[in-house]
Amino acid sequence: MSRIHMVSIAGLLCFLLSSAASAADNKVDYQAELQPAPAGKAEFQPPREETIPNNEFGKMVKYGEKLFTDTQTLRGKYVGNNLNCVNCHLDRGRLADAAPMWAAYVYYPAYRKKNDMVNTLGERIQGCFRYSMNGKPPAVNSDIIKAMETYFFWLAKGAPVGENMKGRGYPKLEKPAASPDIARGKQVFKNNCAVCHGANGQGQMAEGKVVFPPLWGKDSYNWGAGMHRVSTAAAFIKANMPLSKPNSLSLQEAWDVAAFINSRERPQDPRYNGNFKETKAKYHKSDYYGEKVDGRILGEHAYPNPLK
Repeated sequence: MSRIHMVSIAGLLCFLLSSAASAADNKVDYQAELQPAPAGKAEFQPPREETIPNNEFGKMVKYGEKLFTDTQTLRGKYVGNNLNCVNCHLDRGRLADAAPMWAAYVYYPAYRKKNDMVNTLGERIQGCFRYSMNGKPPAVNSDIIKAMETYFFWLAKGAPVGENMKGRGYPKLEKPAASPDIARGKQVFKNNCAVCHGANGQGQMAEGKVVFPPLWGKDSYNWGAGMHRVSTAAAFIKANMPLSKPNSLSLQEAWDVAAFINSRERPQDPRYNGNFKETKAKYHKSDYYGEKVDGRILGEHAYPNPLK
């Protein structure tokens, strides 16, 4: 076979492989969520804190709980914003319908379309550091991941392994009667959310500690976090917000305010490869990334990851 023919065949193979990869990408919905939890009130109750054993295992449980509730202790090394894990997983990861960690522990390993692979729980935690914390993931075998997994294991004591438990994640919401509206959502935010999260969504600090988390801007979750999806944010808000009045917003209000929050600029998607249009087409087919809001294209001026 001549050298010219070999080069031609090699070129054809590269083209076919590239086309196949592109076709595969088009079939994967990188924004798809995990299957929802079964409907109904959660029956499982995690163990009480006073039952943590007074031994080496108990020390690791407590260390994991501390990292979970005050993740800012890792700021600058693994955390790049003003969030703590407990901001999205309420009551120290114990509360049903607020993404409780006892339900997550027994659900993993699980296939996730977000990265088109089976994720272990450790890898799932790494994803939270990368996206929700806009940071840098600790190694899977690090004491940080080990401590968090140990805490989740303790929370899940007595839970059925491999079950999709009631109360896991956030309750799946029906679509609202009208499409989510940013302008209406802005008013819902002003009336119900700004008192805690600030008029500009910047959150509140007290004595150097985050009291209420920022919802957009440079110190919030980035464009790759699950919470940037309007459907996810709406589900969390409906079931849990305002903090003292869960389920007090109407279905429409929850969708509208989620649309408003997620139509504000935030840190860049870590999957951004320098090609804005390609990133939008692959990872943001159904959100505000790449859309023009208030005269600016969202994502084009996204904040950088401070740890890169």
